[in-house]
Amino acid sequence: MNIFAWLLVGLIAGVLAKLLMPGRGPGGIIVTILLGIGGAIVGGFLAIALGISDGVNNFDIGTIVLAVAGAMLLLFGYRMVGGAVHA
Repeated sequence: MNIFAWLLVGLIAGVLAKLLMPGRGPGGIIVTILLGIGGAIVGGFLAIALGISDGVNNFDIGTIVLAVAGAMLLLFGYRMVGGAVHA
């Protein structure tokens, strides 16, 4: 995928992850895109490790699902670390 496709997948995945996990999280569109791109990377690695997919390499619904799952995992980790720091 080219850089624009990664940005689009990142934006979609980051927004969906924030919608599926309500509450306080990182803000801003740039952070949302980065969260989604990071989620795509994490989701792709997990899918390869579990043998359920060949990772994130196309722009399709499977890519979005993997990216959202990875972004939700990153968002959860961010909230856990952020909560521990601010507590």
